[in-house]
Amino acid sequence: MTAPTAAPALPATMHYVDHGSGGAPACMQIAQGPLPLPADDEVLIRVAAAGINRPDVLQRSGKYPPPADASPVMGLEVAGEIVAVGAAVTGWHVGDTVCALTPGGGYAEYCKTPAAHCLPIPHGLSVVEAAALPETFFTVWANVFDRARLQAGETILIHGGSSGIGSTAIQLARAFGAGKVIVTCGDQSKIDYALALGAHVGINYKAQDFVAETRAATDGHGADVVLDMVGAPYFQQNLAACATDGRIAQIAFQHGAKAELNMQELMLRRLTWTGSTLRARPKQAKAAIAAALARDVWPRFTANPDALRPHIHAKFALSAVVQAHQMMESGTHLGKIVLVMQA
Repeated sequence: MTAPTAAPALPATMHYVDHGSGGAPACMQIAQGPLPLPADDEVLIRVAAAGINRPDVLQRSGKYPPPADASPVMGLEVAGEIVAVGAAVTGWHVGDTVCALTPGGGYAEYCKTPAAHCLPIPHGLSVVEAAALPETFFTVWANVFDRARLQAGETILIHGGSSGIGSTAIQLARAFGAGKVIVTCGDQSKIDYALALGAHVGINYKAQDFVAETRAATDGHGADVVLDMVGAPYFQQNLAACATDGRIAQIAFQHGAKAELNMQELMLRRLTWTGSTLRARPKQAKAAIAAALARDVWPRFTANPDALRPHIHAKFALSAVVQAHQMMESGTHLGKIVLVMQA
């Protein structure tokens, strides 16, 4: 590995969040360690802000170990300034401000990531807002548009409409001409939030049958695409909610991955059930998603800045990471929670 090109006077050490052997939020503490050294195809970012995502909670709890070649530090998305570039990096330079998908390591003052996973901070967004983009935009693009092939005029059913993923899915579906965006949420305040983002129909899954409501909202047609992170309790209902030739994109199993199913509907109505995880995908696959976002999505931030904008529910200092995770686990947030590095 060739020595990277770096900004002058970088510190030898940095602060980061150490979750030790894992457990409840209180297991996390601020520790000090050496700066990561970027490989030839990587950049080192001085982190201004880092998004918090549910996989971070799972990693902290011991249920989502990082890949063998990834940082053991939590944090899958950051925004900040590039302070070092690997010898093979082209297109990015020391001093550039970026947001980036990371393989880990975002809960720190400095983080390295492949240069091809970086994107410019969109026009009109702050660095804190930009830190809330990569994980959800990469995930929604890869699953809703690439794998499930949502087309203009089609109906999409989004579970967890007030989450970070749900918020992004609503906005991107509307931006690309979805005919109807239907969401499920757990209370009226979350439904109101999703409707304000652009959803057409909100369903309270605690009080309403989302299959019946989806069918009613589409004159019996059903959803062309279903985006689900709930898992087992919704498997059979998702099949029933789909239109003929519908597609289900599974991105998580928050309430279990195993259930006994009658799969006859999948065959009779030619349904497709697909899924993917983001973190474990090869670097080249994530680079391809970044390139697609740069080409097809990022220009829309300039063309229609009000249509694509992350909602930051709360900001926490790195030292308050315990409270940030407690909020994430409570499920009371609308949109994204972000860690902001202290000066």
